Amino acid sequence: MPDAARLIAALCIGALAYVVSLQIKPLMPESTAFGSFAYINAILGIVCGWTVMGKRAGRGVAAAINNGLSGALVLVIWGLLLHASYQMFDRAMDNWYNGFFAAMAAIFQFMAEYALVMVNPLVMFSLMAGGVLAGLATEYAWRMWR
Repeated sequence: MPDAARLIAALCIGALAYVVSLQIKPLMPESTAFGSFAYINAILGIVCGWTVMGKRAGRGVAAAINNGLSGALVLVIWGLLLHASYQMFDRAMDNWYNGFFAAMAAIFQFMAEYALVMVNPLVMFSLMAGGVLAGLATEYAWRMWR
């Protein structure tokens, strides 16, 4: 059911995903072709905010902080999975893998490599602070327009 809390959560986590995507770009190798990396992450953030955070609004301030942090965590996990799967699929089309299980193992390898890139103080602080602020904004929206 659409409500203000879901909308605010979607907008906040989508904006957080876009900002963090822009922070990650300089951390990657110079030859990386990003394409629509930031926009895809923003759309993923909107979906995560709407589905994960929006439905859990209205449980208090401590729960709102946890809601925001868990929304940011879900965003990171789904983002890593999405981009690692895309990388694996791209390589699978060039016949890099001998079978299904080698390709599936490559997804987790890419996720680990991308997660190591994300372990940067600025990126981690942005995710945590943005998640907390998104959770508090979602809670405020729920209280204001329920």
